[in-house]
Amino acid sequence: MRIALVGAFPFPFPQGSQVFCAEQARALAAAGADVTLICYGTGEGAPPDDLPLVRSRFAPRKLLSGPSIGKPAADASLAAALVAAHRRAGFDVVVAHNAEAALAALAARPWMRLPIVYVAHTVLANELATYAPRWTRSLAALGARIDAFVARRADGVVALSRAGERALAPSARGPLVRIPPGLAPAEPPSEAAVAAACRRRGLAPGCFALYAGNLDGYQELSLLAAAAARTRIEIAVASHAAGAPPAPLVALPGAGFDETRLLTHGAALALAARRATGGFPIKLLNYMEAARATIAHASVADPLVHAESGWLLPDDATADDWAGAVDALAADPACAARLGAAARRRLERDHDPAALAARLLAWLADSVRVAS
Repeated sequence: MRIALVGAFPFPFPQGSQVFCAEQARALAAAGADVTLICYGTGEGAPPDDLPLVRSRFAPRKLLSGPSIGKPAADASLAAALVAAHRRAGFDVVVAHNAEAALAALAARPWMRLPIVYVAHTVLANELATYAPRWTRSLAALGARIDAFVARRADGVVALSRAGERALAPSARGPLVRIPPGLAPAEPPSEAAVAAACRRRGLAPGCFALYAGNLDGYQELSLLAAAAARTRIEIAVASHAAGAPPAPLVALPGAGFDETRLLTHGAALALAARRATGGFPIKLLNYMEAARATIAHASVADPLVHAESGWLLPDDATADDWAGAVDALAADPACAARLGAAARRRLERDHDPAALAARLLAWLADSVRVAS
């Protein structure tokens, strides 16, 4: 099966969507598919040698997620790059990661006549308004219209979470399946490497809670900041972005993937305060891979079960609730270790990239009727 894996994002880039897409591309290739990754015409660092990559001619200046004035031109260029790549390679199916990529692929469909499968990284009805809180109602309505438009016109929809599946099912014209992202667990780093990474950032191993990820509004860092003013341990924010999170969160800017993994292993706890449902925070898999006890809102923490493999809070949890959960787990290392170990086991059981790639290929062949 010849697959065009399309992403409306720069690549490579140390952000969850790009990490997920690359992991999926490698797993599909290992399962026997012929995969080409097609994305914006820029990235950060050298592209990986093992992934066939086609970049569009143009890219938005803003590399981070969210709307920007350069996105429409970049998406048109992405559609043109997809058509050109299809004429060379003769794809069997387009698997489009996120709504912008799906819209670009749908615009290009008359020149390709290929099935378009939409991988819904989020539900825009819930996320779009977080980029401009003053326009919450209007942006939520716009996001809902985009969600429905793409789901109706795609030949198949892959939801990453239960919430995403529920939100998109009423609009999906073709088959819909829920397949979460995968992550292959690795051996833990040495204690010396973890301690050195913490020391470089002025942190004591096992004495801080960590959020790792971008600084966008939907990550609810203001809630973590309010909680941090009440907790007995520091809450640090490791982000590739150069910006600063709200005080009193401890900023760890410019953290690359390797450093962030070391810091995650050095943290007592891992945190994800996001409340916008429909997607699947890749950071949860990274936390699980490091066997960290994770505190998150229940509606976005699909892989975790409260008091079994994570500590889940209701969506209306306050800063006091968050502070109480952080302090309770920090004061009970045995419970934190138990939750973290269970989370790692769930990762190994439910998020094996090879098994998930096999499921996707079987679904494409059986439900979307893509030739294998």
